[in-house]
Amino acid sequence: MSLLAGPLAAILATLASLLSAAALYAGSPHCRWISWRRQRAAGTALGLLLAVLALVLWIAALGVGAGLCVMLAAWMSAAIALPYLAARTGTAAGNGGDGH
Repeated sequence: MSLLAGPLAAILATLASLLSAAALYAGSPHCRWISWRRQRAAGTALGLLLAVLALVLWIAALGVGAGLCVMLAAWMSAAIALPYLAARTGTAAGNGGDGH
């Protein structure tokens, strides 16, 4: 059995998808967490690199069609949840991303 098959690949792919969304959020000018803003310069590059890694892992685990769909679903779910989580923690940075 290959290392990139089975539940280990799915766990690694999920982790890469979530970390990719988090890194892209840290690289966004709309990031509401002050401590994450320090990572802004590397956030976008790291997020894109992790997205490619997640896609490769998902494809290795599930095949091309299902891997692409599951990667996008996991990635976008995290990307949608992060701003709401930041708003719930009440650590708004006042960076202009709130419409003012």
